[in-house]
Amino acid sequence: MGDEIEIGGPFDNLRLRDFRVLHEASKRGRVRVNLWSDEAIVAAGEDVKFPLAERKYLLEAIRFIDTVRVIGVPTVGDRRDLPSDFGPLPPAEPLPVDPPGKKVLVTGCYDWFHSGHVAFFEECAAMGDLYVGVGSDATIGQLKGKGHPLFPQDERRYIVAACRHVKHAFVSTGTGWLDAEPELMRIRPHIYAVNEDGDKPAKREYCEKHGIEYRVLKRVPKPGLPARQSTRLRGF
Repeated sequence: MGDEIEIGGPFDNLRLRDFRVLHEASKRGRVRVNLWSDEAIVAAGEDVKFPLAERKYLLEAIRFIDTVRVIGVPTVGDRRDLPSDFGPLPPAEPLPVDPPGKKVLVTGCYDWFHSGHVAFFEECAAMGDLYVGVGSDATIGQLKGKGHPLFPQDERRYIVAACRHVKHAFVSTGTGWLDAEPELMRIRPHIYAVNEDGDKPAKREYCEKHGIEYRVLKRVPKPGLPARQSTRLRGF
């Protein structure tokens, strides 16, 4: 499979470039992340935004990474062969029609990817193959107002798809709270899961009409980690 590639850093506020670097590295070999401890970040003259346990949990959920090792001395690792300009995002995989197996569908904005999203995906993936509908820029702007989304739809879809708990991520092509209706008809999930603030009458009624189990899950962070919401992280 190639050499082991070591990449070090604080990974304190994951953004698109972090995912692109890790993705590119995974094409060259097994990726080991040397994750800076909180003390190492402070020693490098930076502030800690997310605690070590949360940063490690997020990284371990990324499918491009094989192992994560916490280190106490700041280092960046080997990035010599990685490009500085990655070009356009890889295209989304085609959405399958009525794929086999037990299927779970969730939808949302996923505008600031955080540990709460990972915990939700992990819980849903335990029920079956997880399909994630990412709201389009137009739909999110319509539902949430000016300034939303913070990041464009293709970027949000790519980052969600990088989570190892996700079978397939796509940009929903419908509108409103039931924006994934065209994809629901195509995938035919057994379960539509939402968190409490995503529980909407239109979703519940659709599932009742089409014989889809509708599950409302509580927002429960991974044990030992703080509760996270994109709205609070964005500040609006």
